[in-house]
Amino acid sequence: MEIFQILDDACGGLGPVVAVIKGAFNIIRIAVPIILIIMGSIDLGKAVLASDDKEIKAATSKLVKRAIAAAAVFFVVTIVDVVMGLVAKGVEDTQDWAQCWNNS
Repeated sequence: MEIFQILDDACGGLGPVVAVIKGAFNIIRIAVPIILIIMGSIDLGKAVLASDDKEIKAATSKLVKRAIAAAAVFFVVTIVDVVMGLVAKGVEDTQDWAQCWNNS
């Protein structure tokens, strides 16, 4: 690929960067819930096997805190994606940006 082909896309040369960002968003959307389930299962499994009420309460508290953090990360990524889409559609001069964001 020539440098001029890279710079002549709808993203003004930022197509690969936008694609990486959107790919990272997709990975985060998939990985965060999976990691939450795995870590929660491990913590609660250890607490149940120990048969101690204090450990079960601590593991449950830890799971709730992790769920809140996971939801925050998940929604921040979603909000950024929505805002970028709205900004791309909301301004007349950003037709190329909308095409870049939506097609990457």
